[in-house]
Amino acid sequence: MTSLRLPLGPLMLDVEGQTLNDADRRRLSHPLVGGVILFARNYESPEQITELCREIHALRQPPLLIAVDHEGGRVQRFRDGFTAIPAMGMLGEAWSEHPNRAKRLARDAGYVLGAELRATGVDFSFAPVLDLDYGNSGVIGNRAFHRNPEAVAELGHALVLGLHESGMNAIGKHFPGHGFVAADSHLAIPVDERELAELEEVDIVPFRRLIDLGLAGIMPAHVIYPKVDPQPAGFSRRWLHEILRSRYGFEGIIFSDDLAMEGASVAGSVVERAQAALAAGCDMALLCNRPEQADHLLALLKWDTAPISLIRFARMHGRPHPPSRIALHESARYMNALHHLAGVGQTDAELALNDSMKADHG
Repeated sequence: MTSLRLPLGPLMLDVEGQTLNDADRRRLSHPLVGGVILFARNYESPEQITELCREIHALRQPPLLIAVDHEGGRVQRFRDGFTAIPAMGMLGEAWSEHPNRAKRLARDAGYVLGAELRATGVDFSFAPVLDLDYGNSGVIGNRAFHRNPEAVAELGHALVLGLHESGMNAIGKHFPGHGFVAADSHLAIPVDERELAELEEVDIVPFRRLIDLGLAGIMPAHVIYPKVDPQPAGFSRRWLHEILRSRYGFEGIIFSDDLAMEGASVAGSVVERAQAALAAGCDMALLCNRPEQADHLLALLKWDTAPISLIRFARMHGRPHPPSRIALHESARYMNALHHLAGVGQTDAELALNDSMKADHG
């Protein structure tokens, strides 16, 4: 098959099944598309997902970016044949007693997570979550490392280092922080009434710390912070240009959160949502699980991708990871790290880890 030579576009879409169909190929060949996000429905086995990634990458040159939400805990799209990574809140519990050990485990978790995905051809995961766990948000909860911003910054950086070792860049989410509000932006339009100064003292600390350490990407929240801007952060030029880029000096890629979420509905139709996200400063906008809306968006969106965004896209392609460490189940350090994680003391983490020992890693 001859690859289509076409610059990457500003949209990331999903695909329908475990192999590409004609509709998938048509959408992914559109000039506005630059990436693909995979879900659990796209996964059957390591061999199958490897072939799907190979097929997606072969469609175009440069290859489309392939991403997945694969954080560990309840947000892990590929399971059978993959290590069951515990929720990041388990690492936070370890940090409360043994900070240095928790950071070592976070780095190991990042390497395991990234190396298994890179071995199949996935370019990057939308991880880590840098929100704080206030105990208010069901959608965040133990996806967050901790309530303490210093703990989140240190554990987040350690996980990012592990991802880098595996050949994968990291995406911090959900800027400037989704953990304080109870509402789930998948189902509602959350509003956080705090001032910018208060956000900067707590929730934004992990983002700023990792920006200073070279974080490659950020995903803003579909949350409104009315004392900063009336638009959700992902549609706000004030948040993305004035604060994130100019004030904090972030030079990496910005991905919107899913435009199909209820928290994005304030921006209008799907085309208006995409235009608003890109105009606010997102380099790439995601639309998931809405194939009819994807066709409508591809037909009507008008957007010229800036050269700087093309450079940022190129940086997100996965890198080869060391062949000597692909056989992760043979690494004594890796196995020991998982046993330490199981010792954090939560039953669900122990069960996940026990299951992972039975997995047949490819």
